[in-house]
Amino acid sequence: MDSPITGTAAGVPFTALPPADGGPAPLILTWHMLDAPRSDPAFAAALPMHDVPAWRVHLGMPMCGARMVNGTMDAGLELVRKDVLMAYLYPFVKQAFEEFPAALASIREQLPVDDGPIGVLGGSLGGAVALRVLAETDAPIFAGAVVNAAIRMRSVVDLFPGDYPYDAESEEAVDSLDFLPKADAIAAHAPLLVVSGEQDHPGLRADALRLADALGERSELLSIPGLAHPLADEPGIEPAPQLPQARAVDAGLTAWFRRHL
Repeated sequence: MDSPITGTAAGVPFTALPPADGGPAPLILTWHMLDAPRSDPAFAAALPMHDVPAWRVHLGMPMCGARMVNGTMDAGLELVRKDVLMAYLYPFVKQAFEEFPAALASIREQLPVDDGPIGVLGGSLGGAVALRVLAETDAPIFAGAVVNAAIRMRSVVDLFPGDYPYDAESEEAVDSLDFLPKADAIAAHAPLLVVSGEQDHPGLRADALRLADALGERSELLSIPGLAHPLADEPGIEPAPQLPQARAVDAGLTAWFRRHL
């Protein structure tokens, strides 16, 4: 089985899985969940896509994995307590999205990936990053996929206790991360596989169904029976054996990306 390669790309930690022959091949970039698996090596273990003839490069999200503060998620949890939207969700997506161009350029310099269109994949909050790349950049992309994604950030905010105290700034921020109105831009950019666990949070599940519907023929919906929101067991920081539901997601992603390569 291909051995992971770890490194950093323009300051972003990554875990790369080479294609079977280890040589030049297309590139698929991923952004992991902040639920388990909540690091790039753990996401690579949960969704390795071994049978895709491409480099799968899993990027680390802010303050996760190699970027954890003092080796724990405590600093991130403190941001959740401070302001779940404006200190945590919104800036994490913003930072990961803004890191994308330089990270991509650095990966092209470090690994034998071809200079053709890339694939993009995001899970949960990482899904919002992948959707921003699809909706708001002109990067050449051959196909995208999201898994239990943060499609409408309001739905994610609603998962946290209490009523969020929206003001003008936070309303603007949360609406900027609502990808249902951006479905036409996403569909025009690349075909998208929307993977949704049938046991995911009801709001996120409903958003996934709506996005797949809004994307029309440029999209496919893959529902995974028995899959809740996470793809791995807690704590989800270190690589772990692939769970059965994650294996089903992995098989669907593998078939999707192989078809569009």
